[in-house]
Amino acid sequence: MAGYELKERTPRWISVVFLQGTEADAVLGLIDRSGASAAFDYLQPRDLGEATTDAALENGYVYDRIPAGRTDHIIEHDGSPYALTYSRTYRYVSLLRWHPLESEVVPTRPIPRRDDIWAAPRSTRQAERTVTL
Repeated sequence: MAGYELKERTPRWISVVFLQGTEADAVLGLIDRSGASAAFDYLQPRDLGEATTDAALENGYVYDRIPAGRTDHIIEHDGSPYALTYSRTYRYVSLLRWHPLESEVVPTRPIPRRDDIWAAPRSTRQAERTVTL
């Protein structure tokens, strides 16, 4: 990306849905009857993409690793960005999604706006595209 430095990306787990009590009991029963894949299929439609990500970031439900206690079961689907944690002891189920959070993008030099009348004419500017092999 010309004109910008990208700091290192850091992967994080964000909370998609957290159920407890009677709501969790229904999903725990589904796990017992049909397995964890059925729970993934049941909970994944609750992931609303960017809206879920924004809500997790705003409310602080972002984790460096999958949050789990001693009584928790953790299940990750191969090739899927989702992880399921659940505890029968504490009656809860949680679906998390791996999300690479972009670090700050810092401009290395000011870039003139298209409507900036003081910008150099196109013929004297550097090429806008650079190909690196």
